[in-house]
Formats: sequence, C-alpha cells, structure tokens
Amino acid sequence: MTMSDVVPVADVFDALAAAAPEIRAGFAGRAGETDDHNATGDRQLHADIHADELLRAHLGGLDAVGQYASEEAEDVSDVGTGPLSVSVDPLDGSSNLGANNPTGTIVGVYDAPLPAAGSDLVAAAYVLYGPLTTMVAATDDGATRYAITPDGRRDGEPADLPDEPTVYGFGGRVPDWTADFTDYARRVEDELKLRYSGAMVADVNQVLTYGGVFAYPGLRDRPAGKLRTQFEAIPMAYIVEAAGGASTNGTRSVLDAEPETLHERTPVFLGNDALIERAERALD
Repeated sequence: MTMSDVVPVADVFDALAAAAPEIRAGFAGRAGETDDHNATGDRQLHADIHADELLRAHLGGLDAVGQYASEEAEDVSDVGTGPLSVSVDPLDGSSNLGANNPTGTIVGVYDAPLPAAGSDLVAAAYVLYGPLTTMVAATDDGATRYAITPDGRRDGEPADLPDEPTVYGFGGRVPDWTADFTDYARRVEDELKLRYSGAMVADVNQVLTYGGVFAYPGLRDRPAGKLRTQFEAIPMAYIVEAAGGASTNGTRSVLDAEPETLHERTPVFLGNDALIERAERALD
C-alpha cells in the first residue's frame, strides 16, 4: 500500500465506525424475515437490508470508493470514480438476532475492480456487535482493535494473535464433514475448547482474542463449503494474517485466491500457524 492510499483507507474505517452504531440501533424490530433472498439464495432479514442500505450510504459516499459490492446483491454497483472497491457482508450471522446472539459486519478494501484477487486487497475490517461494539481493522502494517462509540472509533490497540492456542470453532454439520477433516477436528478437540456461535465474525474474534483455529471446511455434498471468497474469506484471512496468524483453503493461503465470480465460495481455515499447517497436512 502506498502512502497515497493511507488517507482513503482511514476514511473507509471511519465510515464503517460511523455506520456501526446505526446498524446496531436498527436491530430492534428487524429480526424477522422478508419475502426476498440474497444473491446466493439465503432468506433476507429486514436487518440485512437495513445494514446494507446504511453501509452503501456511508461507504459508497466516500470520494475514494468507486465500487460497492454486497453479499445481499447480485452485482457490483458503481458508486463513484475513486480507486478503491469495497466488498461488504453487511450483517454476518444475522440469523443470530432472533436469539440475541452476536452478529458482525465484514468489509474488504481492494485497489482493483470486483471480483478481485486476494493480492488486490489493501485493507480489511470487521465490526462485532456483542455486549460491546468493537472493530478490528487491518492494513499491511498490522491489525488494530477499536472500541466503537457514537463518536466513532477510539482506544486503538494492537490486535495480535496469542502464541498459545486455546479455542476452536468449526462450521458445518458433523455428518457432512469429510473423513480427512473429521480426523483433524477430533485431534483439535482433544487439545482446545469449543467456541462456536454461528457468526464468523464472533468466532474469528474469539480466535484473535485467545488463540486457536476457526474453520468452515469443504463438505461431502458441498466441496467449496459455505463462506464467500470475496465477502468473508479473503477479508477475514487478511485480518488474521495481519495479526500474526495464518490462513488456508486446505492447500494454500486464502489470500492467494483469485475469484472468478462475485459470489463463489471456498473452504476457510484461520488461526495459529501450527494449526493451519496441520490442517493442510490432514487435507493433502
């Protein structure tokens, strides 16, 4: 990332921090389903649409942003003439709202048109709507954790992955796991504590806080898994790697991905280096 990119990327982080309290305030009364589906067939909640509208307004209105792509929409939107493109999962884990469990927002910032490769990513961030609202933002200089208040982001401190892993969270139904992944999972279960919420942001945040591994593997009937390469996998892998961890799709870093379509999916493993290396050996 060049020095000329620093201010535009900071503007994206500030815009996300400004949108987050509005998104959170909009949860009340919006946990119900609409009659619509997103681009990959998931039933949309009113909260999904509300979060997308707010983020489009905040991020799409920046001078530095030329393209806006949402997991909730089929196609990329041209929103300006700026050099940056943003990919947004407006409300990760939105189905958790019904049980009052954590949700999040994921944003990737690319200096190329979408769909874009992991090598085109220049920054990424996620917001966690938990007991507190927090944001972890990453550039090539590292990852930083912020508290989010109505006045924006504050109290930034390094978000460094602990050296000693403590927790794990694996997605997908156990009967749908492949034999190789099941063997890997059983070994991890003997060593670490289970922490899985159904929201990728919340589960990866646990890993960044305590050390460990998050995975949504390829499944028997869905070899590409569930998570979207552009909207979830690449940005979250970038954050974990910036925090000192590693990522893989089973054979190589998620950041080596070059998605051909906007909504394609990929297996994802994120966490401490040794656990990611073990996953690659198990799945080889």
